[in-house]
Amino acid sequence: MACVPGGDFIYGSDNPKWKDEHPKSTVTISTFLIDKYEVTTAKYQKCVKEGQCTPAISNYLHMRADELPQVKANWFQAQKYCQAHGKRLPTEAEFEKASRGPSGQTYPWGDEKATCEKAIIKEHGIRGCSNDHQPTGGPKAPGSRPAGIYGLYDMAGNVHEWVLDWYEPNRAKCGQECLGKDPAGPCGGADHCPGYTERVVKGGSWYWDWDWARAAKRRAYKPDNSPPHHFGFRCAKSIEDAEGQ
Repeated sequence: MACVPGGDFIYGSDNPKWKDEHPKSTVTISTFLIDKYEVTTAKYQKCVKEGQCTPAISNYLHMRADELPQVKANWFQAQKYCQAHGKRLPTEAEFEKASRGPSGQTYPWGDEKATCEKAIIKEHGIRGCSNDHQPTGGPKAPGSRPAGIYGLYDMAGNVHEWVLDWYEPNRAKCGQECLGKDPAGPCGGADHCPGYTERVVKGGSWYWDWDWARAAKRRAYKPDNSPPHHFGFRCAKSIEDAEGQ
């Protein structure tokens, strides 16, 4: 895991195209730890064999290799994997801070537009940067592109990643739960939150272009992942929890 230092950071954007990223705000985050890499198929399937995780497998043969990110897991399975390893899913704010740093840069490497040299995305109509004779394209092994800020890999592109928060399209309406210190979204990301039915997915993927790989970009999806999408995840841990072990 990598340590992301606490402090203020620029959260969201004022992009007129994506109003659910509004308002561009200064938010304070406590120091935390986050996995350097997306959880791989090998690690997830080991958890399944040990009886701590429930089965999840891609319906595409070319996305099942041990070294690739585990995909098609739903939010509950992702959270359970993290908990089985003494961790949790990162909050949306933590994920975004880890992706863009404190000053609000657009991507983990800065403001230069995402390309296949920097991230696994859709470019020139090709999904995953090289289609490898697969019509859908697909992700690559985590770490196939240079690390971004804080030494983290694939915070932009490769696979969309589940985070803790319930999806609220109007952060101003949400108030302190979304924009206060250490925000975790509506109901603090609790298991149940009246009026909310979707969780947040972050980070872009091989399937979408440069715009979806921006740190501020958000996506909403049902936590049971139905119908199934090929989302991945990584885990985080509060620094207080780490010090207590």
